[in-house]
Amino acid sequence: MTTLTAQERRAEAARRYHAYLASCPARRLLDRIGDKWVTLVLSALADGPQRYSDLSRRIAGVSQKMLTQTLRSLERDGLVSRSVTPSVPVRVDYALTPLGTPLMPLLAHIKEWAEQHMDEVAAARAAYDRVTGAPAP
Repeated sequence: MTTLTAQERRAEAARRYHAYLASCPARRLLDRIGDKWVTLVLSALADGPQRYSDLSRRIAGVSQKMLTQTLRSLERDGLVSRSVTPSVPVRVDYALTPLGTPLMPLLAHIKEWAEQHMDEVAAARAAYDRVTGAPAP
């Protein structure tokens, strides 16, 4: 078995995980992180562990099915943990994991940018629609 130098290990990792390649696993992770429900769930969990019902109330418009699917996918990816406390009724809490926590400053900045620049984006969309004659979605 060949021992690789640090530089060779980095080069190998760069070959394996290149998000511009269709087969790259990092691309699937970027797709997941870019999902609107994922972004909102992770942002909500940045405030600390929450129950399913708390997340459901906080994230307006998310269906029970989508919230469940989103939480399961985030748990599978290791970004969110699910802890069950045996009680009546059973208490289930969701929290960011040590892997998910460092992602939060990035998502927080994206969320803040979207909130701060929505008027400008709306104006750009309206101008584009006027010029192209495209109907507003």
